[in-house]
Amino acid sequence: MALTRRAFGGLAIGGSSALMLAACGGDEEDGGEPSGELEWAIAYPWEAWNENTSTGNNSAGHLAMTPMIPLGQVGYDFDPEGNVVYDDALFEGEPQLISEAPMQIQVTLKEGAQWSDGKPVRLEDFIFQWYSQSGDPAHANQEKALPASTAWGSTVASIEETEPGVIVFTFTEGNVDPEWPFTGGVYLPSHYAEENGFADWQTDPEVMGDAITWFNENLWTVVTGPYKPVDSKLGEYIVYEPNETYQGSKKAKFTKLTMRPVTGIEAEVTELRQGTIAGCWPNDFSLEVLEQLDENPEEWKYETYAGATWSHFDINVRNGFLKDVNLRKAVFTTIDINEIKERAFPGTEVPWLGNHFFTEESPYYQDYLTPANYGLGDIEAARTILTGAGYTWNGDEKLVSPDGEVVAFNFRFATSNEIRKLTGEVIQAQLEPLGIDLELKGFGDEDFSATLASADFDMIVFSWVGSPAFTTSPNQFFATDSASNYGGYDDPVINELLPKVRATFDLDESADFANQISAQAVAQAYTLPLYSSPLSVIWNAKLLDLPTPVNPASQAGPVWNVREWQAP
Repeated sequence: MALTRRAFGGLAIGGSSALMLAACGGDEEDGGEPSGELEWAIAYPWEAWNENTSTGNNSAGHLAMTPMIPLGQVGYDFDPEGNVVYDDALFEGEPQLISEAPMQIQVTLKEGAQWSDGKPVRLEDFIFQWYSQSGDPAHANQEKALPASTAWGSTVASIEETEPGVIVFTFTEGNVDPEWPFTGGVYLPSHYAEENGFADWQTDPEVMGDAITWFNENLWTVVTGPYKPVDSKLGEYIVYEPNETYQGSKKAKFTKLTMRPVTGIEAEVTELRQGTIAGCWPNDFSLEVLEQLDENPEEWKYETYAGATWSHFDINVRNGFLKDVNLRKAVFTTIDINEIKERAFPGTEVPWLGNHFFTEESPYYQDYLTPANYGLGDIEAARTILTGAGYTWNGDEKLVSPDGEVVAFNFRFATSNEIRKLTGEVIQAQLEPLGIDLELKGFGDEDFSATLASADFDMIVFSWVGSPAFTTSPNQFFATDSASNYGGYDDPVINELLPKVRATFDLDESADFANQISAQAVAQAYTLPLYSSPLSVIWNAKLLDLPTPVNPASQAGPVWNVREWQAP
């Protein structure tokens, strides 16, 4: 089976060329009273509530909270064709570029835009989002804020309300962005922070840091989405009811919606067959397991595709051995990606991925892995690299560093994911002829974010979930001060290129800078892209009418349009 190829590469834990705009369409008022109950499975537990933080920036939490938050998290998302759509519960039309020097972007709030407690969406909500992501200690204690990315927030100079409901973002001198239509937005209720003891968040960085931490540890119940949470437990479930004050055109269709984790595609398919869940976006892939659903094709549905979730190996360059670029190059040269794909996805053709930001169908795609001879299983070439760098082999054919130490390091993976576990076993066998004893060290789902944040790994496999927007990804992956730079990369070439990605209105020029960063990351063997992960969506057609189930452009996958879900 060949997977349909989608032209997206790129980002949450997780581009295309055209910035196409479309309003968030739908029936005005979209009448009809909600009825019925629904349970949707999330593929693994989430460890925190606040997506702005490095611990909260993961796909599971985003999926679980999508019913309550603005479209795409801050008010815009991408449809299956990669067109941007805006949340009509918040915004009146599209943003406008009103100045290029300095760059100024204007958004207009929908008349009556409000939180579920009836309080209006206000200027301070935009400022709260900015302070959360600015990376500026004058805005928030950064040890508490732990922003997952500061690529946008660090470039904002001010946010003002120039007339009622008109919000203007002014950016610092020289900072422009070819993806300006995807800028800023609303996420957390600032007035709710004030009501919960953080009244001075705008003037006291310690209070703001505490507020961010509080939102990370507590699920807020004042929302702008079509559903509001009425019960929850971190990593275990969220129970929703309709938000009666919701201002969007698509109203909630279920009286009760529950999001809860079910881990592993076998368990997810089993629960679907039993009717205990209405569907899931599995985190792993098995065509053999999915084909069990063919027994009842009228009720049990599934679709497969190659999505924007892309798997990769990250190297921790702070490791005593792996700080040597020659060893890293030799490891990447020895690894055989095709063997990994064939073992992990038998019977499924998975496309090659040679770039950190773009896939083969993007006009900006450049394959940097093949010219570097990475991922092709060339052991002799790897041994040549090591010999030239002063490595030797002892009597037991173990690799010995130029300092006389036997080379050894670990490989970390999520134990709940059978594909990740198999990947570790495959590369352990692949590195054995090179004389490297690779220690396999699994971790539980609950330890995923902590393992990354603490850099408790030498080599690790995980995925980024992408979107058509690409200009923030280079900073998030490779900036020295990024909380998502888990490998500790500090490369002078990349450091010089990073600000250039978002310093032009020319998308082609920005993509060229992004590609130069990808090329340098390959040259320094920091990360090894493996593949755009084979993905599936499973659902019970008797419980849920799931419109356009496949959306590779949204980080919420099939849940991106949860506000359109209804009973058959």
